[in-house]
Amino acid sequence: MDQVQEGRRRVAWAADNMPVLAGIRRRWLDERPLAGLRVAACLHVTTETATLALTLRDGGAGVALAASNPLSTQDDVVAALREEGIATFARRGVDTRGYYEDIEAALATGPHFTLDDGADLVNMLHTRRNDLLPGVRAGTEETTTGVIRLRAMAAAGELVYPIVAVNDARTKHMFDNRYGTGQSTIDGILRATNRLLAGSVLVVAGYGWCGRGVAMRGAGMGARVIVTEVDPIRALEAAMDGFEVLPMAEAAARGDFFVTATGNRHVIDREHFGNMKDGAVLANAGHFNVEINLEALAGLAESRGEVREGVEEYRLPGRRLLVLAGGRLVNLAAAEGHPAQVMDLSFANQALVLEWLAREQPRLEAVVHPVPAAIDARVARLKLASMGLAVDRLTPDQEEYLRSWEQGTG
Repeated sequence: MDQVQEGRRRVAWAADNMPVLAGIRRRWLDERPLAGLRVAACLHVTTETATLALTLRDGGAGVALAASNPLSTQDDVVAALREEGIATFARRGVDTRGYYEDIEAALATGPHFTLDDGADLVNMLHTRRNDLLPGVRAGTEETTTGVIRLRAMAAAGELVYPIVAVNDARTKHMFDNRYGTGQSTIDGILRATNRLLAGSVLVVAGYGWCGRGVAMRGAGMGARVIVTEVDPIRALEAAMDGFEVLPMAEAAARGDFFVTATGNRHVIDREHFGNMKDGAVLANAGHFNVEINLEALAGLAESRGEVREGVEEYRLPGRRLLVLAGGRLVNLAAAEGHPAQVMDLSFANQALVLEWLAREQPRLEAVVHPVPAAIDARVARLKLASMGLAVDRLTPDQEEYLRSWEQGTG
């Protein structure tokens, strides 16, 4: 089977497990809400993203897609998308220069809207391709790291057009980040190492939604979980969820597996490596490959080399440390990323936000905006309906009671 056929087969499998997006796609084939609009996207080029790209195309948009991570690209998906007429600029394992050239190629189509995952595309628009900014109306951002960068740009007065933080929709971060990252990160670690989690010590750096998911799934497989945090409220939550909470300086000596999920740099740093066990496994679930200080680790190592596909061994005096997927997103670089059922929620948000921006043309300030609550709730209802589930509705009397203040204890 050639790449195009294999890509189409795998994209079809993902699409079958994304019923909410499928419903949007069917409606859009008739309504064509994005007709005449150009969209440039910088996302992980996976089967689920392909389903979103095809939905945008069927809604009338001209779509150009670049990869948001060199190791998450699935080359058979690229081949299938190109055959479908989607301008796709991505190749698995491309170097840094090629990565940014692909983003620039997607931007060269002159987008009206941007879809980003990590804010590299938006950053390039504001630096190397600011000549294209006058034509851009708005954009969306898919991940926590990107939202952090974009809010920093807005605070500095550098953000030129409005961005909707799809990442912050409740139907995104509470599900994609927790259940998607939780399952797929553990999947990536197990595929890469084939090691047993049960009875092992799993150190999770960061107890945001992604960290919660990794800790929960690790514990479910029998690991003894330690959480490290800088936020006292999240640390307290982790403790009350039943996990041990320690500073990384103490956790470093106890962990068999380490997963970073903070969105910050050098969470595992030079002073931690020398305290780790021989054979400790280091993986990253954050968007960028900066959470583990690999430069410092390389400086400490006597030698390094690949000992298994996706597993690099750093030999330090008296110990070996194993880094998975070059410190990049382990769930995508060593596995297939989030399950399609989870991405159905995230990409339904992307699609409906883009439709709202195109149809309503809201007058938005050039800052980071939340997903409209009505869209968030609509995605949840559509997902519940696809699962054969329903919720109660407030009666008029209940609605009136919630609006009132006069009634107290009877």
